[in-house]
Amino acid sequence: MKKKLKDDDDDLLPEYDFSKMRLVARGPGRKTPQAEIVHLAPDVARAFPDEESVNEALRLLIRLAKTQLPKNTRTGRG
Repeated sequence: MKKKLKDDDDDLLPEYDFSKMRLVARGPGRKTPQAEIVHLAPDVARAFPDEESVNEALRLLIRLAKTQLPKNTRTGRG
């Protein structure tokens, strides 16, 4: 037979503070993640072992593109 719990059977100590505990929302209505999710084509994904290598390649491409642009288009004031 199972023991019935009473309100005073709480074994949590009063000094436990759960107010700063991070909650993870699951299911519909949850917040969207802060990071953007981009799906790579399978052939492109095979070229990169992890997300950092993708970011590094894209940063290099951004730097190269900026050096190829005329000076008046770099600031976006065309």
